Amino acid sequence: MPIAVSNAPAPAAEDTDVSFKKKFSERSTPPPELPPFVYASRFDHPSFGDWRDELATKGYTVVKAIPTERALEYRERAFQWLESFPLGFDRNDVSTWKNEHLPVHVKGGMFHGYGYCHEQLLWDLRCEDGVIDAFAKVWGTDELITSFDGGSIMLPKRVDVMDSGKWEHMDQSHHRKGFYCCQGLVNLNYNGPEDGGLMVLEGSSELVEEHFDHFGRHAYKSWGPFDWYGFTEEEQQWFFDRGCKWVKVCAEPGDLILWDSRTMHYNVRPKGDRDRVCTYICMAPAHLLTEDDRKLRVECFESSKGTTHVPFAAIFAREFEPVVRSDGKPCPHDTGKPKNPPVLNERIEKLVGIKPY
Repeated sequence: MPIAVSNAPAPAAEDTDVSFKKKFSERSTPPPELPPFVYASRFDHPSFGDWRDELATKGYTVVKAIPTERALEYRERAFQWLESFPLGFDRNDVSTWKNEHLPVHVKGGMFHGYGYCHEQLLWDLRCEDGVIDAFAKVWGTDELITSFDGGSIMLPKRVDVMDSGKWEHMDQSHHRKGFYCCQGLVNLNYNGPEDGGLMVLEGSSELVEEHFDHFGRHAYKSWGPFDWYGFTEEEQQWFFDRGCKWVKVCAEPGDLILWDSRTMHYNVRPKGDRDRVCTYICMAPAHLLTEDDRKLRVECFESSKGTTHVPFAAIFAREFEPVVRSDGKPCPHDTGKPKNPPVLNERIEKLVGIKPY
């Protein structure tokens, strides 16, 4: 169930991620000429009679995708991955729940290095029938491709992670109009109000175009990819004045949280006693791929590169560089390859774009 929270700005805090907001690139750019998107109006007048109506009006929804027990088994595999590094992490010893005993991560537990995006664990989740079926309902087709996202393993009661701010953003260029991408998060543990998780600005997806129509689209704030925009406190106030409110989305193991990429969001770390474990998955119709983007996706898969959320266009993938530990040195355990690479099958081949539908 969603939990409404205060819209009051949080007190400033030091950012141990080298200040995420300082990484924003802010510049003036002329609006690009973007071709009309075939699915742009899909959620303009919702009358589906199911959870897609909530996705359209609130900007997010929660769908049961994986049985609870199997989801908890995935959580166990995530912890086994953490413990497989020779860094001394022990899930039963709180004294090891600190950076020196963990693989390098950001935001208190978001993992993108070490080839994690292509671990068998993550591919098994992407291949789950319930996950694919949900995205098939979003788009109206089951011929889908998937993003190569990472995941989060956030431990509670961390004392070596300082608050790095809320980084409120949307994963869609402000130059785009209409629906463009549906993002997903597969939750793998019980996730209540104090257990960390996804924060969404309810109702913002329906207002974001009006916001940029009013204020203009020339300022461009991103950490790199085209489909990303970071909002200031002043910009958020415009949404608050129109009734939008921040909501903490709560979920059960095996729940798939879906949200429109126009929805402003960020995540929070656990405050209680329970860890937060999830993986990020976005799927879209395979026919949206150009041949160039298909080849880029295949190359990313073969070289174990991760991508940003949108799986079919403006694909943002960086060349491999080992993650850097707190001493400033590259982590010797990050080879850029997964510890447990995926076993290729027909479903994976189609989700990558190796094999056509």
